[in-house]
Amino acid sequence: MIPRIHKQGSNTLGLLHYLYGKGTREEHVDPHLVASFDGMAPDPGRDPLATKKELQHLLDQPLSLLDADQRPDKHVWHCSVRSAPDDPILSDAQWGDIARRMVAATGIDPGDGAGCRWAAVRHADDHIHIIATLVREDGRRPNHHRSGQRAQVEARLVEADYDLQRVTPGDGTAAQRPTSAERHKAERQGRERTAREELRETVRRAVAGAISEEEFFDRLAAAGLLIRKRVAPSGDLLGYKVALPDDRNRDGEPVFYSGSKLAPDLSLPRIQQRWGSPAEAAASADGSLPAVTGPSFARRRATAATWQALLIIDHGDDGTAAAHIAAAGEVLDALAKTSAAHTRTELREAAFAFERASRSHVKAVRGHDRALRQAARDLVHSGPVLGRGEDGASTAMLIDMAFFLAIAAANWHARKHHSQQAAAARQAAEHLRAAYQAAAVHPMAVLHQRGQHLAPRVRQRQAELIRQVLPELAERALGEAGWPALAATLADAQIAGHNPAALLAEATRRRELDTATSISDVLVWRLRRSAHLPAAPESTHTTSARGSRRTPSPAPTTQPAVSAVNDSSRRR
Repeated sequence: MIPRIHKQGSNTLGLLHYLYGKGTREEHVDPHLVASFDGMAPDPGRDPLATKKELQHLLDQPLSLLDADQRPDKHVWHCSVRSAPDDPILSDAQWGDIARRMVAATGIDPGDGAGCRWAAVRHADDHIHIIATLVREDGRRPNHHRSGQRAQVEARLVEADYDLQRVTPGDGTAAQRPTSAERHKAERQGRERTAREELRETVRRAVAGAISEEEFFDRLAAAGLLIRKRVAPSGDLLGYKVALPDDRNRDGEPVFYSGSKLAPDLSLPRIQQRWGSPAEAAASADGSLPAVTGPSFARRRATAATWQALLIIDHGDDGTAAAHIAAAGEVLDALAKTSAAHTRTELREAAFAFERASRSHVKAVRGHDRALRQAARDLVHSGPVLGRGEDGASTAMLIDMAFFLAIAAANWHARKHHSQQAAAARQAAEHLRAAYQAAAVHPMAVLHQRGQHLAPRVRQRQAELIRQVLPELAERALGEAGWPALAATLADAQIAGHNPAALLAEATRRRELDTATSISDVLVWRLRRSAHLPAAPESTHTTSARGSRRTPSPAPTTQPAVSAVNDSSRRR
């Protein structure tokens, strides 16, 4: 059950014309009253003798109790209440009961015999509209302060009483939803998303890893947005607005949205908090870290930062964890912006979903998230991934780690009872899972093939190592389709001079594995990251029994290996 309080208006008759009309797309069917303040209001929808003007006059009568200068300028209260898509169709009597509960809960008609006059109109199976006049029968104004939140509380009770789908309650930190007019406009123009949503995504990508106003606005301009800056007489920048060039109003003018109207954390002051002081911004650009040499380097460094962030979210204090979750959203925005075509859609959806998880009432302590923000910056400046090879494989490595970070964020929010944020992080994780499946097919197939060509005694030695280090999970890992890829990775680590047992112990010590769907996949990427092994090893080489490198005879076919990796990925 989703109630929504609309902006107050001043034209009762105009709203009635809309409620009883055909709708902007002729979607209104059989408009009629389901309830009213006295149960006897005229119904212009089903009574041929009743008129909308008559209903308007009845609703607005309390205004006559006040002198002209005492009447509120915006006296029309409007609330819509919509059922969830999977809810059953409710009867008129049920919708009438819901309407009465909503006006009572919001203070419009609290049941004291002198409440506001109101009427509830139904013109579709799944929702009603409640219109009321904001003057009580005794001439006083109603106490409808925070009516939106009060309506949400009542909606949760309605869901329980009518056994409807439980809608996740919010905490006031969500971005403003597109209006119905914005949605209809997007449909008419053939847009996948509304202008508000497109702008929000573009601005978030511009923020990702940016360290100054100049860089931020340069990115917005490069993305093709129209920009309006609000400048104080002193010359200080106070705010900004953006618009899509082809999104115009009826007068042909661009429709601008301020950053705060796109999302609470996209206002200029909130963005400036990410940059910190000028000294901190300078420190982020001082070149103390090695220069990014390409997409694979940026992805490996982002994977390391994501791993550290994951541990902080699990074990750090609330403010630091909140900062890392917010910065993780920047990494996902940057990753989506620079991803290859076969992963772009899912990564874009992951970033879009995680946006809701990046904000809560827990204040983020900025500064500790510098590594993640730098990782987002590296991803943007390294450029897009154009093919497979090391760039594509390191993308799979990063997505794998980002998946676990999204799960960690979901668990953190759940512990804080942030229901919407937890659900958003879980949704992002599902899109990351799908993106991983697409990104990992080729590199895991190569590793799978190489693992199958290991000498039997080498594979046996790796199996014994797994049983020694992971006694409780060994048989599960050895039975997975990804086991040959893990065996090849352990052999690669040994050739590179590492102690495979120590690497395995480190990979499992700081974060559990028993909830992973594919232990072998997870360990492959953790080991290749910590041992600094190539994410995409050469497919024409394998490890011999003596640890030397030789060119194997080609496998009979690579299809079983690819299929096995796909099966393993689906179980992640």
